[in-house]
Amino acid sequence: MDRITDNLTGFIIIIVVCVLVLFIGVVKKKSELFMNVILRTVLGLISIYFMNEVLDWQQIDVAVGLNPLTALTSGILGFPGVLLLYGIQFYKFL
Repeated sequence: MDRITDNLTGFIIIIVVCVLVLFIGVVKKKSELFMNVILRTVLGLISIYFMNEVLDWQQIDVAVGLNPLTALTSGILGFPGVLLLYGIQFYKFL
């Protein structure tokens, strides 16, 4: 009976360690994804700001506003999302 208890305790410890390793892997992946979205958002907003300045310098009356919706678009879609926002603005300009 004592040997069965020792085997069961060892089995439970192995299961707990495996679950802990899987949990750490999931948390790491989610934090990488979160940091990736934050980085794309910041770079997207910076690129929108500079693109607005360049278009203003060229005297083209097309600008994308800096607001939560454009931040969300650039954060989720990245640089193609920024281009999409400018494409929509140019379409409205025509």
